[in-house]
Amino acid sequence: MTPLIASTIEQCDAAVDAARSGAASWATLPLGERIDLLEQLLPRIMAEAEEMVAHTQRCKGIERGGAWGSEDWLSGPWAFMQGVAGLLTTLRRVHKGAPPLSPSKATQNSSGRTVVEVFPATRMDSLLLNGYRAEVVMSPGISAADALGSAAAVYRGRGFAKPGVELVLGAGNVGAIAVLDILYSLYAKGSVVVVKMSPVNDYLSAYLERIFGEFITRGWLRFVHGGADIGQYLAHHPDIDSVHITGSSLTFDSLVWGSGPDAAERKKSHTPLLTKPITSELGGISPIIVAPGEWDDADLQFQAEQIVTSKLNNAGHNCIATQLVILPESWAQADALLDRIRAVVESLPARPSYYHGSQDRMSAAVAGHSAVEPLGAKALCSLVTDVDPHGAQSLITAEVFAGVLGVVRLPGATTAEFLANAVAFANDVLPGTLGASIFVDPATATRERAAVEKAVADLRYGSVGVNVWSALSFLLAYTPWGAFPGNSAGDIGSGIGFVHNAFLLEGIEKSVVTMPFRPMHRAAFRGHLHLSPKSPFFVTNKTGEITARRLTAYLASGKISALVGIFASALRG
Repeated sequence: MTPLIASTIEQCDAAVDAARSGAASWATLPLGERIDLLEQLLPRIMAEAEEMVAHTQRCKGIERGGAWGSEDWLSGPWAFMQGVAGLLTTLRRVHKGAPPLSPSKATQNSSGRTVVEVFPATRMDSLLLNGYRAEVVMSPGISAADALGSAAAVYRGRGFAKPGVELVLGAGNVGAIAVLDILYSLYAKGSVVVVKMSPVNDYLSAYLERIFGEFITRGWLRFVHGGADIGQYLAHHPDIDSVHITGSSLTFDSLVWGSGPDAAERKKSHTPLLTKPITSELGGISPIIVAPGEWDDADLQFQAEQIVTSKLNNAGHNCIATQLVILPESWAQADALLDRIRAVVESLPARPSYYHGSQDRMSAAVAGHSAVEPLGAKALCSLVTDVDPHGAQSLITAEVFAGVLGVVRLPGATTAEFLANAVAFANDVLPGTLGASIFVDPATATRERAAVEKAVADLRYGSVGVNVWSALSFLLAYTPWGAFPGNSAGDIGSGIGFVHNAFLLEGIEKSVVTMPFRPMHRAAFRGHLHLSPKSPFFVTNKTGEITARRLTAYLASGKISALVGIFASALRG
């Protein structure tokens, strides 16, 4: 993973100058031409996809076609295309004079808050991800009319607020992060973009420059290369109007407050070095809350596979990777679930932790714990089963960003009491507000409907998953992606602002994504009909990479004939 040669200061200046010269033409480009540019991206992504994924797999040290094979298709080309497709859905509707969302999509939940259903957005969504759904919970005081009126308002007469030149500081862990941030800067903000890729995955730049060739030729996008020094220079460049960063709070603080002995004083006195608008996505500690219920053996196995996936996808190098599983103290099946988790990890092949500092963070995370179980080939993951919810160990105070999974047990005489305790712990103890999940079986969800709805409503996270890893919000494109609102530059937490958000809604509080508790063949026997087998993102999916590749090809071509191959491989997973 040798990074490209760092850009010189002169090259950075030239990139900014080129983007500045193209800003006016982009801001005034007619909607029809914007749509044409998006349509041209799909075949270009597909043309680069195979080698782009193969290159990523080589750099991460994983084998093609194995347990880890689907992740770079789904979080790379597929997510990229899904982002393009989401924007196309919205902009095509506006271009035809239709509203982006029908009035029936905005309703009120049991708490009286406006929620907007954003997925499924098309008939094909309903077929390919049958049973999946997503809604956006709007901020207090926003009515259904307000929410629907905000959708794509920049393309329905209002125009862009402050288009200019935006610097995108890309993340090194997931291929689609930088490209989806580029699309949001271009299409939601109306800004042209200078993007600095992370040195970790800067090898993707050559592919992306070919994919975005016309945007580059016409002066709307420039790539630069280098480390933190180049990022600092560009962020403070006088011709950069705004900044978006995906990374860590430490990187954010160094940009805004500087480094060295004076940084703390500047932060204390609210005198930042960087005063231009800056949005950010910075990670945190993500929990999965498991509600007590009566699960059969297949349920325990399926959810254990999903929990392990949420931890070990991308070797745990995800800002949304599950770090803690929160279990009820009195749940009789808690130990059985942990046994299944152990078995799933043990069944997986080894993979390297390719991110710098992983071993140090893992050592810090397990320090002070006695119940630490190294699991899997080459200690793939450490399971820590004695996490004290009232302690101050690293595992509940700092993001690991690697293969350590902790278990917290909380009291609760009833399901409602446990859920209330778990939500309070997640909200008030764990740092970060990016994503959290709740797993609850259908019988319990029906019997304890009020308690479950309250738990989902009360979680102060930008993305909440119900029976699904909350990372699904990152992938769907229609769902806004970012931290729960309320952070500030002085207390940045998981960041400020949302991206993706294909309907371009405003006044967002969070996304709620839901997946069926059981795959189709088992759900049908319980009277819960849907058509979704095991998701290809599961690390235990035997045909995950094949299905992911076919899903990507379908997004590129739109050929209905491709569905046969997709379902054939998906059903074998």
